Amino acid sequence: MADNPRLIEHQYDGIQEYDNPLPRWWVLLFWATIVFSIMYAFNLGVGSGPGRIAQYEAEVAAAKAAAPPPAEFTSPEELAAMATNTQIVEAGKAVYTTNCVSCHKADGGGLIGPNLTDNAWIHGGTLMEMHKTITEGVIAKGMPPWGTLLKPDQIDAVTVYVASMKNTNVPGGKAAEGTVVP
Repeated sequence: MADNPRLIEHQYDGIQEYDNPLPRWWVLLFWATIVFSIMYAFNLGVGSGPGRIAQYEAEVAAAKAAAPPPAEFTSPEELAAMATNTQIVEAGKAVYTTNCVSCHKADGGGLIGPNLTDNAWIHGGTLMEMHKTITEGVIAKGMPPWGTLLKPDQIDAVTVYVASMKNTNVPGGKAAEGTVVP
């Protein structure tokens, strides 16, 4: 068997290894993938084109241009107009019942959170101050930032609902906390 040129010289346990080279097309494909990976790593692009990073940046810019601009913050006048709309106030009550009852009670009298039915407010009692408190939360007191969890129209609705509870002074509510707002 030593006269066969395809046998390799070494033996292991009496077995000689047969030299079976890979097909030429496979070797060429292997080297082509190495060349492609180097080009890809250096962002050279294949054929004509700016490269993958420039293409990604162009696609991000196109997506930003196609997306609607973010909604502006609700103005005090818009919140005041919403406060007169009973449908929005009822929608706010539904959001309040779902998210706020556990801390402020169903009637707004306050459990863990403050009483929302008196005229004293810790973080401001105007519509915009309430809106800001609901949106940004009060992490130090355990109130989550609802602006990341609720839609903007839900925040507006719950703001006007909370404002509608102001000065109703439910029986059994927590003692007043904060500054009295006329």
